[in-house]
Order: sequence, then C-alpha cells, then structure tokens
Amino acid sequence: MELPPLLVTFLAVVLAAVINRTLEAIKPWPIIGNFNLIGALPHRSIHELSKKHGELMHLRFGSCSVVVGSSADMARLFLKTHDILFLDRPMTAAGKHTTYNYADITWSPYGPYWRHARRICATQLFSPGRLASFEPIRADEVRSLVRGLFASSGQAVHLSRDHMSTLSMNVITRMVLGKRLFDDTGDNGAAGEGPVSSLAEFKWMMDELMLLNGVLNVGDWIPWMDRLDLQGYVRRMKRIGERFSAFIDHVVDEHAERRRREGESFVARDMVDVLMQIADDPTSEVQIGRVGVKAFTQDLIVGGTDSTSATVEWAISELLKKPSIFTTITDELDRVVGRGRWVTEKDLTCLPYLNAIVKETMRMHPIVPLLVPRVAREDAAVAGYDIPKGTLVLINVWTIGRDPALWDKPEEFAPERFVGSKIDVKGQDFELLPFGSGRRMCPGYNLGLKEVQLSLANLLHGFTWSLPEGMAKEDLSMDEEFGLSTTRKYPLEVVVQPRLSSELYAYA
Repeated sequence: MELPPLLVTFLAVVLAAVINRTLEAIKPWPIIGNFNLIGALPHRSIHELSKKHGELMHLRFGSCSVVVGSSADMARLFLKTHDILFLDRPMTAAGKHTTYNYADITWSPYGPYWRHARRICATQLFSPGRLASFEPIRADEVRSLVRGLFASSGQAVHLSRDHMSTLSMNVITRMVLGKRLFDDTGDNGAAGEGPVSSLAEFKWMMDELMLLNGVLNVGDWIPWMDRLDLQGYVRRMKRIGERFSAFIDHVVDEHAERRRREGESFVARDMVDVLMQIADDPTSEVQIGRVGVKAFTQDLIVGGTDSTSATVEWAISELLKKPSIFTTITDELDRVVGRGRWVTEKDLTCLPYLNAIVKETMRMHPIVPLLVPRVAREDAAVAGYDIPKGTLVLINVWTIGRDPALWDKPEEFAPERFVGSKIDVKGQDFELLPFGSGRRMCPGYNLGLKEVQLSLANLLHGFTWSLPEGMAKEDLSMDEEFGLSTTRKYPLEVVVQPRLSSELYAYA
C-alpha cells in the first residue's frame, strides 16, 4: 500500500533528525585538496573561509581530512565536551625530525608516555612551589632588562630582538639549565665551551625551530610527496634537529658530570636536574630515558622563550597605535606601585588594567592562532556531524577573538572590555584561549603569564614609549610572521625615555 505523501514527508524529517550528518567538504582539487585556498597566513585564510562556510568546516589538505572549529561553542565541544576523543597529535615531519621522534611534550601521541609527561609538568616542573622558588630569577632578569633599556635611552632600539628575547631566554635558561646560556656580551662564557657559539646563533636556532613546527609541509598531507621534499622543509628540519640535539647533549653531559662529582651531596638545582632524576628512577611506571630528558628540555627552552617576548612586543605595538592607553596604565601603576620602586609579582593581582591589556593583546594576537592540531582517536559525533577516526582538528582562536557575536568592535584594541570581566586565559573561558584548553593545554601557561605580566608592567612603569622620529602611528606595520608561534613580521623599533628616578635604575 502506498503511504500518503504527508506521512512520507514526516518520516523523512524524523529520519534526518535522528541520523548524524556528515560534514560536506569544500570542493577540493585533485591531489592537493584545498591547499589552493591557504595563503602565507593560514589562520587568516581559514578565517575568511569560515565567514562563508560557518563555525565548523571540512577541508582536505592533500589526502588528509581536516575539520576546523571557528567559534567558542565549537572550541568547547572539541576541547572540553569531547576532549578525550581528540587528544592525539598528527605524525608530522616536524615532530619526527625536531622533537626526537615525537618524544617531547607537545607532539608526543596520546598514551602512557604522554600522560607521564603531563604528570611531570604538573607535579615537578610547573608546580606552584617550583614556580615560586624561581621568582627571584624572574625579578633579577627584569631588572637587567630595564638597566639595558635605560642605557639605550633616547636611541631607537628593536624591542624584541635586542631586549625581550634576551630577557625571556635568560629567565628560562636559568630555570631549566641553572645558569644563563650567554653572558651580557652575548658570548658563550656562562655555559662553557659548547656547540652554540653566540646568542645570535641560538636565537636563529629557536626561530627556525618554531617556524618549521608551524609550516604546512606538503609531505605531511600528500604522503607520496614526502621523499621529494619539494619545499625543502624536511632538510631544514633534520639540520635544526641535529643542531639542537648536539646542544642539549652538551647540557645533559654537564649536568651528569656535576651529579657524579657531588655524589651523595647532590641537590637538584634546576629543571634538567629534576628530569634526570626522574629518568634514573627505576620504579617509574614509564621510562623517559635520556631522549625524554632532551626532548622535554628543548620544549621548555624554546616554548618558554618565544611566546613571552612576542606577546610583550604585540602589546607595546598596540599601545603605540593607541597612545591614550599609556596614560590610563601609568596612572594605575603610579597609584598602586608608586614611583619609588619597581613592580613585583605580588603587585600583579592589584593591577586590573594591566591584566586587561594582557588579555586584550592575547585576544587580538594569540601566539598560536591555530591551536596545535589534534587528531580524532576514534570515530566521533560532534554537533550532529560525524568526525571519522584520524581526522585532523584545528581550532582557530584567531577567529574566535574576532567574533562580533562575542566582542563589541572586535577589530579595535580596547582593554576596557576586560575591566571587571570574569573572562580569563586559563582555559575555562572558550572566548579566550591563548594557551588552549583541556588536557593538552600548554602546561607552562602560568609561568608564561607571569613573565608577560611582570615584564610588561615594568616596561610601562619605567619608561615612556614613542616611535622613531618621522614615523607616525599609522605607519606602524602590524604584519605577522606565521610559524608554530605568530610574531611580528618586522621587529618593533621604539624610542624609550626614563620615567622614574635615575637612582632607581642604578639599583635595578
């Protein structure tokens, strides 16, 4: 018997409602997929696509299926609601050649090794007690920063290249390695004889590593092209991997020698010491070995250096574009701290406008605009769509930070939006995810946040800022350089003048 047309329509609607949908891919080209739609700044290209195709998109990169979430709701689904299903990482050439075959914290696949690494970070490397013990190091290096800027008063300087990257490097190497890697002249005197001869060389190594861990390497997406290395990225990955391996071998050998020399009186002084003790523990359920020590050490040094200096540079850039903010923040610093001393970490909770500047900078300039990619560990259903096992998942926090449904005038730098707001950067508010969220959130976010807040506060408290003579704020480029972290394409050149008493700099 033939069913009435109305009943057929009703049944079709019900059936469509109960069967999960499959995301329809944006029409891909043969072999390359949707690579033709991705430009030099992938987060911006994907942002434009999401404006047309919505908050959840399906792309193809070569033979790889890619799903992109571009809203706070999608971020919450992937990073919280279904977090356990998307904890894996893609097996990329960068992970293989630059992180000791996926042995670091960032790229290691989900499993016992990664869970053990996560516990080490939470209980040993970034515990509140450990971070508090390193507070004098952070304060000492900020004082060194302001002394260096005071000596350059009235001259045009490159903020990140000449000052901020050195601050970040000195802080992290003293915590991780137990000493500055380089002395004040940039020579390799503090670290002894080793495979890295100068500060400039080491900064280049870190820049190269961050770039190569963020590039779209064609061989990752079109496997049969892997051996061709058409872009030359794999050759560069192997070369920088070997350079870092030689450097960290030297570091580990130095630490091993000190342990042997001190014998039973040995006490762990830095993070490498802690890692080596963990590696030597025969009762540990997972053995990280020497390779794990090297991989974690590299993660700590590189991840802890680049992000801090880049964020502070973006913040000063935005303030130079909108100078009225300088008045508001210096009024707050004068009221809370006064002009007779420098800002300490204890002051940071009492500086709401400073923290608003930091949050606004991270909203507009997230250091990792496409969060480190995840992979579906098994078939999943998200927002009514089927996500097959092995699908790559990208969360575009750059787009979320510009969502007009979340932010009033999202293209405008306006720290005031965060004054009195409960939105934070700690992974629980999906409107603002500079450090990610969920189990694979950046484990060192608390350290990075302290460094950004403390250094920025003292830079704003101690100096007035201007652009070089003849340069207007409209001329200041805000172009980006894409990599695993996204930095300014052109280093920020600024002129600083002391704002506090000269005696204060002498005792900094």
